[in-house]
Amino acid sequence: MRQSTLWGFGGVNWYALFRQALSDRLANTLVRLAIFFAASAAFILLSWRSLRDVCSHGFYRFFAVELLSALILLNVPAWFRDPASARQLVSWVLGAASLGLAIEGFRLLRVIGGPVPTAARSTNLPFENTTTLVTVGVYRFIRHPLYASLLALVWCAYLKNPFAVSGIVLALSASAFLIATSVAEERENLVRFGAAYAAYMKRTPRFLPFLF
Repeated sequence: MRQSTLWGFGGVNWYALFRQALSDRLANTLVRLAIFFAASAAFILLSWRSLRDVCSHGFYRFFAVELLSALILLNVPAWFRDPASARQLVSWVLGAASLGLAIEGFRLLRVIGGPVPTAARSTNLPFENTTTLVTVGVYRFIRHPLYASLLALVWCAYLKNPFAVSGIVLALSASAFLIATSVAEERENLVRFGAAYAAYMKRTPRFLPFLF
């Protein structure tokens, strides 16, 4: 009788509802973990050469993408919560900026950069093997629009649930790895393009026009 009163107060079986909510939450977590591990396996296949070379930019990019993936999947349940709030409006702007930078950055690398097939021992992804230094379009204002795109996506995802400690750690860590990625890639570009890239570095900020 006591158990019935405790779990069946008000004609509602609270115990059954609690078990269902716990089961749904566990299932949701397991789905997100499965997606994370599947995405990680795919990116390992793409980055296995880079992971063997700690000096390559791809080594740091791998961990940046892993951390970003974890952050997105962590905050998926809050993605559309309070969609018109101030934090969400900033998040939507960052998400749009991320998409625009990615589309334009890839387009310019393909059209102007003239990528060639990846060499057998190269740690680069195919689109990175450009034969021409791209300094027009968005590349006129920042040196790394693709990494800026990922940075914008990091903070877009972070703002979905900005008070979670785990989210703060993931966002800061992903940002640090993206900065490390850009520094490593600049060393490689100096070797590939020489004085032209050195001059480009002097006149063009890394991620933010006129600032950084």
